[in-house]
This record gives sequence, C-alpha cells and structure tokens, in this order.
Amino acid sequence: MEQILKGRVALITGASKGIGKSIAFLFGKAGATVILSSRKQQAVDEVGEEFKREGISAGAIACNMGKMEEVKQLFETTKQDYGRIDILVNNAATNPIFGPVEEATTEAFDKIMDVNVKGPFLISKLVYPIMKDNGGGAVINISSVEGITPGFGLGLYSVSKAALIMLSKVTAKEWGKDKVRVNTICPGLIKTKFSEALWSNEKIMSQVFKMQPIQDIGKPEDIASLALMLASDAGSFCTGAVFTADGGLTI
Repeated sequence: MEQILKGRVALITGASKGIGKSIAFLFGKAGATVILSSRKQQAVDEVGEEFKREGISAGAIACNMGKMEEVKQLFETTKQDYGRIDILVNNAATNPIFGPVEEATTEAFDKIMDVNVKGPFLISKLVYPIMKDNGGGAVINISSVEGITPGFGLGLYSVSKAALIMLSKVTAKEWGKDKVRVNTICPGLIKTKFSEALWSNEKIMSQVFKMQPIQDIGKPEDIASLALMLASDAGSFCTGAVFTADGGLTI
C-alpha cells in the first residue's frame, strides 16, 4: 500500500476491535504511527502486538472515554510519547440500553452522552492546539445513521450520535482557518460485535433489506477506507461533511 500517511501520528479510540481496529490497521499500513486506545490495556496491547507483526508502528494506551480524567491522561501520554497528533478518530461508543426512551434512566443518559459526546469533545479540544501549531490536522468522528434518522429502541444512542454530528460541524467551522478538518462518518449496519444483536436477528434484517438498496451487511473495512480518504490529502477540501456508508439505507 502507498504510504500516504507516512510521518503522521493517528490516535484512534475504541481501537481494540471492529471499526476502530480496522481503521487503525489501514492507517498503519498507509504509514501512520497509530496509537490504539480502548478501555482495557490488555486488549489494546494484544492488537498492538498483532499490528507490529504486520510491520505497523503502534502504541497502546487504555482509556475509558466516559471518564474525563482518563481522557486527559490519554492526551498527555500521547503528547509526551509521540510529540504530535495529526489525526484523531473518535470511534469509541456505548449503548447500554435497548428500548423506549421513557424507560431510560438518567444514569443511562449520562453514560451514553459522556462516552459518545463529552469524551470526543474533550479529546478534540485538547488535540486542536497541537494540530493548529503543526499547520493542520484531521479529526474524524464516527457517528451513525441513527444520528440522522432514529430507529426503534436506540433513542438515547440516536440523540448522542446526532449531537456528535453537530459537534463535528461546529468545530469544523471554527477550526477550518487553522487547516484542522473535522468530518463525520455515519455507518449503517456494519458486521461488528457491537451490532451483533441486530445483524444476527433474521426478522430485523428482513426489515432492513426492505429499505436498503444494497442487500448486504457492511464490513469494518468499508468504514476504514472512507476514513483513510478523510485522513489523507485526498480529503484536504472536505470539512464539516457527513458521509454515510449504509448501503443506501438513508436514501
């Protein structure tokens, strides 16, 4: 693969599996040094060792994106160990509940918003001055089609992902003058552990395929390829944009 990210440092949250791991792998193959972050140190250590065997320069730093002190420490450790951050991918997310909004607790609301919105807000805010001083950078927020059109049972998750889309647009507008680009990717149904309850349910899938032109389930690699474009010079004129990768579900 062409080394289109050579010399760049990329921090990816939620990188121990699924979409985050796939993005980190592709970035690493494109020449970036990748810092893998997830809640458990063992999980990111294992992925880091796997990547190194593939010739990828990788570091691993545990962080719960719902705990702001850990988010600050993630930033400080990355800054200290690598000196720069050129690319930030806010991929970590949570959804501990499934059901109607009226049954959701305020505790669940806080947890979802902390991980899905507040954590990305804080790490982006911390990374921005470094990107500005380095002449630019790319922030990629992984939202969801649920943030565009709400489905059933994922109400608070949809609220958080809609907020993440607007966070991207606001920061893109404010930081564009410093050549810091911020874009959003909204995956549809992607075959990951996170979404297994959906794609493993035949009844749900039959309903999805009634609305989705491409009769297939997306792969993490489909999102990674789009993220690579946005992180590289190929996406140099893209900011504040919302890209769907959903098989046409939201048409």
